[in-house]
Amino acid sequence: MKLSAITLDCADPLALAAFYQQATGLEPHPKSNADFASLGGGEGGLSLGFQRVAGYRPPSWPDQEVPQQLHCCFRVEDLDEAEARLVGLGAGRPNTSRT
Repeated sequence: MKLSAITLDCADPLALAAFYQQATGLEPHPKSNADFASLGGGEGGLSLGFQRVAGYRPPSWPDQEVPQQLHCCFRVEDLDEAEARLVGLGAGRPNTSRT
């Protein structure tokens, strides 16, 4: 058995796929559309999918008002550089204030 895809629920598959495409360099699947978009997966590799869900609410962290359902881990050479680049692409930062 081999893992072939990880699919994330979201409000806008094409927008989220565009973010991850810029972040990872994975190529978009030519049949991606407004309801389902996919990156990678060529030559039997792992595919990252994005599926539209009506009424989707993104998880909040670190509070659990909307609990996390999945997190993806990425390896980078320089964490500060990667964070700055991803924030520049539109990634958010968690609210880590403790009130």
